[in-house]
Amino acid sequence: MAAKRREMVPMGLLWGAGIATIAILIVILAYILAKGLPLISWHFLTTNPGVRGQAGTGIYSTIVATVAVTGVALLVAAPLSVGGAIYLNEYTRENLLRKVIRQAAEVLAGMPSIIIGLFGFLFFVIYLLPYTGGWSVLSAGLTLAFMVLPISLRISEEALRAVPGELREGSLGLGATKWQSITTVVLPTALPGIITGLILGMGRAIGETAAILLTAGGALGVIHSLRDPASPMTLYIYNILTEYNDTSAAYGTAAVLIIAILAITFITDWLMNSYTKKLQGL
Repeated sequence: MAAKRREMVPMGLLWGAGIATIAILIVILAYILAKGLPLISWHFLTTNPGVRGQAGTGIYSTIVATVAVTGVALLVAAPLSVGGAIYLNEYTRENLLRKVIRQAAEVLAGMPSIIIGLFGFLFFVIYLLPYTGGWSVLSAGLTLAFMVLPISLRISEEALRAVPGELREGSLGLGATKWQSITTVVLPTALPGIITGLILGMGRAIGETAAILLTAGGALGVIHSLRDPASPMTLYIYNILTEYNDTSAAYGTAAVLIIAILAITFITDWLMNSYTKKLQGL
């Protein structure tokens, strides 16, 4: 009885911490959605912001910019992170190089976004100006790729490590090469975890502001190429609040951003659960 009572205290603290975390999330989401949902309309979603971001205008160009910047970040980070995870887990043993790569990924994951944004400004906006166009979607996307990469790399590596060794041995025993075993057995089994890592990285990219502020340019028009300056939704919220104090447009844009992130998360989770059940033959 005494042991059970001693266990009740830490369990109660853990339950309390979990409930408090969920409660804080619900309060934030409810507050933003309550303020922003009444402002969302078809006109709001399909028209561009005003010349100076005045109230009453839409956010179409910011949605396009957000999709473009996030897409560039994922296109760059996804193959690098998955390829790096495959190399670390399937082709190397525990050695100095492996430890250095892991440590580098952890340091990069914990790097303040303003530092990464400063690097993106100096390297992509200034040094690679002839190739990126300076302040542009391409510069912002490449900068965000450095933020997505370490998160998806570490999670992808853990997903690959969780694949039972018996599956690899069975595939090799049937005559498959190592690469065939990886592509036909290991990767399909680890796919839910890999997708989770990419989604988490994408969530950080979508919600980033500091790095975008230094690399995207902030133009409100619809982009026509990746070399055009743009204003993703997070940057648009920052600008209209700091420069024009337009809280109504900020709440509406924030609500659209939250709905988009929730929709991507739930749809991806449903697809991954369906894939896992199909893989298990359920």
